Order: sequence, then C-alpha cells, then structure tokens
Amino acid sequence: MNPITLRRRIVPTAILLSSLLSGQGAGFSFFEPVQPPRSFQVMVHRGQSRQSPENTRPALQRCIEDGLEWAEVDVRLTKDGQHILSHDASVTDGAGKVWKINEHTLAELCQVDVGSRFAAKFAGERLLPLKDCFALCKGKLNLYLDCKAVNPEQLTREILDEGMERQAVVYLNLAESRKVQQASAGKVATMTKWRPGFGGAEWAVTNCLAAVEIDAPDLTPAIAASFHRVGIKVQAKVLDEWDKPEVWERVIAAGADWLQTDLPEEIVAQALWRRVPKRPVQISLHRGALRYAPENTLPAFAKAIRLGVDFVEFDVRTTSDGKFYLLHDSTLDGKTDGHGPIANTPSSVVAALSAGVKFGQPYARLGLPTLEEFLTATEGKIELYFDAKAIPPEVLAEAVERHHMSDRTVVYQSPKYLAQLKAINPRIRGLPPLGDIKDLAAMAADLKPYAVDADWDILSKEMIAQCHAAGVKVFSDALGKHERVEDYLQAMDWGIDLIQTDHPLRVMRAIELWANRQSLNSARSPGGQNQR
Repeated sequence: MNPITLRRRIVPTAILLSSLLSGQGAGFSFFEPVQPPRSFQVMVHRGQSRQSPENTRPALQRCIEDGLEWAEVDVRLTKDGQHILSHDASVTDGAGKVWKINEHTLAELCQVDVGSRFAAKFAGERLLPLKDCFALCKGKLNLYLDCKAVNPEQLTREILDEGMERQAVVYLNLAESRKVQQASAGKVATMTKWRPGFGGAEWAVTNCLAAVEIDAPDLTPAIAASFHRVGIKVQAKVLDEWDKPEVWERVIAAGADWLQTDLPEEIVAQALWRRVPKRPVQISLHRGALRYAPENTLPAFAKAIRLGVDFVEFDVRTTSDGKFYLLHDSTLDGKTDGHGPIANTPSSVVAALSAGVKFGQPYARLGLPTLEEFLTATEGKIELYFDAKAIPPEVLAEAVERHHMSDRTVVYQSPKYLAQLKAINPRIRGLPPLGDIKDLAAMAADLKPYAVDADWDILSKEMIAQCHAAGVKVFSDALGKHERVEDYLQAMDWGIDLIQTDHPLRVMRAIELWANRQSLNSARSPGGQNQR
C-alpha cells in the first residue's frame, strides 16, 4: 500500500477515535431548551421568517417566545472576516441599495436597515452578528448554523468562546466539517446532508457527524433506526412542498428527532392533538391567530383552524353606509393604511384598504374581510366567539343563522344586548363580561348566559365552581401579564372552560404538561401500569 493511500485510511480513523473519546459525533449531548423535552423538536427555518425579517433578532426572539427548540440561521463572512447572519450573498436595505456581505465590514453591515422592506414596524432592524445571535439565544434556543461562507476554525473558536457548543450544530460539507471537528477536539457538533446513495449509518460515524439532514421523501423508519442505533440525530427537512401535515406525521412516525420547517406552530399543534385528543380546556384565539397573520383577517382565521383550536374571536364594526367589516379598533389608523373612524368611512373606501401591510409585506394586498366573507370562510369549521362591537342584534342573528352557525356561536356583549339577541334567536349563546363574582347571581337569574367572560384576576377554584353550580361556563382572557404556562395550568386545575390567548403554543404547552402529569398520576395510582 502506498503512503498516500495509507494516510487516507488512517486520518478518518484517527478523527473517529478522537471523536469517540471526546464525546463528539455519535451520542452528542445537546442542550434541551424545553423541559421536559418533547419526543421530537422543530428547527424553524431562518427563524420565524413569515412574521419577521429572516435571520434577525425579532425572528429568533419569536422562536423563544413560542417555546421552540431550534432555529436554523445562515452564516456568512464579512469583508473584515467577521461572521454575520444572512442567507443571501447580498441584502437590500430600506432605500433599495444592495449590500454584498463580503464587500463590506461588520461595522458597515450593522448599519444596514433590513427591516423596513418587511414592514414599517421593523424599520431600523439590522443584520445580526453571530456573536449577538449567541448572546440572544444562550440558554434559550438552539442553533442550526447553515454555513454559507465561513472560516471553520474561527467559527469553532467563537462557538467555544461563547459556551454554545451544546446549543449549536454546524452544517458544512465533509471537508470543512473535519476542520471544525479537529479545531474543537470533537466538542462542536457537525451535520451534513445524507442521501440513500451514501451508504448506511457507518458513513456518518466514519465522518464523525453528530447528526444528518435527510430530505423528507428519503426518510424511513429503518433508516432513522439505523442512525439512532449508533447515537446519531436525524433531522428531516420538510420545507416547501414537504411542509404539510401528511409529511410531518410520516417523518415523526419514522423517528425524526428534528423537523426543519417554516410552520413550527402547526407541527407542534398537530402532534399535540394526536397525543391529547381529550382537552382539559378549550382555546380561543384572540382576533384569530394574530401572531402568525394579520389580526381579524382570513389568513389569521385559516391559521387558527389549522392549529386545531376550538374558537376564533373576532370583532365586527359598521361603515358609514351600513356594511359590516371585521376590525377591532374604532378607527382605521391602527391596523390598516386608512385613517379616521370606520363609522364615518364608506365601504367603498374600506374595501380598498390594506389590512396586512403593517404586519408584513407578504400581506400588503390583503384587505379587511366583510362579515359575509368571514362567515363563508369559517362556516362549519370552527366555533365563533363573536365580539359584537358595532352590529345590531337582529343583523347578527340573521347572518349566523344563514350560515348555519347559530349553534356554534357565542356572542360577547352587554347583558342588555344579549337579552335582545336571545329574544331573536335563543340558540345563539350569550357571553357577558363578569368583573365581580357578586354580580353572578343576578346575571344568571336574569339572562341565563351560556358563559361569562371573567376577568382573569377574579379567577379561583371557588369562583369557577360557583359559576358551574349556576350552570354557567367560565371563559377568560389570558392576555398580557397572564400569558404564562404557570397561569394556564393553575386555571386548568381550577376547572376553567376556555382560555382566550394571543399565544396558542404557550397554552398548548400547558396542555401538554397537564397531559404528562395525568399520565404520571395514572401510572402511579392503584392498578396503574407501574404498580408492582
């Protein structure tokens, strides 16, 4: 055997031995941002890039707020050899100027406004240096570093210096992966693409990989099991045409550890409802799924339906010529590109407004839906939580009856309004506000509402029991300071019937923890599976 051939065989073997001794590659131990961990985790493609400018601080912050485990971000080198987040080789600022990443220094690029083109509310948002990315995510969110153009040895030092070695997996080709492995003495995890033609799991072991990325169509239970037997994580790429429920379900069943996706909220929801078909509480999404699409618009309600929640809350107001549109505020200024009170504006003007441009450029041409458009889109698909801001009760009753939704609608309004509505159609359920438990007896006697919308601060086990004894359900808005998993769990233990939220994944996490606790208690109880 000639020396060159011998060296080619010895070097990979030496790397493998070094990695096994140091813990790199097979069996790599990653930080778990969510405790207790889920059976699978999501990797959000470029951060929450459908609601924020991709690869930016807000895109990563939203992943953290939603309690997700991973974000995929793209890394490039600046002119002065610094790492910064950017998918493309160049970016365009708010004024339309193109900036090539490798032709400008880090200091110059950190002045580039990459937010204005997405939406005015992101004006002034800058490119994110890798070091700042690490500071934001440390102890909160793991990172899949997709290395578009990097210095492997320098990147390795930066990961180690920031103490991010258990929170990052570096995606590179095999040649550059070896540089990371050698520079880190096996302490930094690497990953690359695996295809069926590459051979079995031994290929990944030989190349000292901690994980492999597999395109969704190529992943099977046998393939996942072969990697798991040697301690290698499997990431299923489910982007674009693969980012849909039937593919998620298949790759999760096949044993994927991580799913790289643009729709993390839908994956988490679908998996939860498969596992927990009987819910301890109902969920209403405030103005639709307003974290993921502009509030009170058809995409926000379509998202809520896909998330599998029970109710969508929506607001209806009237134009100057008596037409009904979905809008929370009394004026057009807050959520549209219009101005002034909607009550003073004709429908011809309202119909031409954008209801999405302030949320993000992808929704710039989205209009405010009419009540008729909304009812057509949601008919028979979800329960309606109708906030009757400005619509006569007889018009409301006729509209929901025409769409066969009378039995699936609760209406939030004053007791006087609800009494009028009940006289018109008693099948439409009333939901008056309740700010003090002392008002319950009279309200229950006079109105006999289906439920009350109780102020969260008056909730207690005794208060909820008192409502239930009167035949009244308890709904409450966990908005603002009560949007916390701990608060949801407390209310669920007290017996609350419905939680209204802006943060569906937080409520779903509470339900997941509640189900875990129920399973554990069941297993420990007499006759449970763990009894000996």
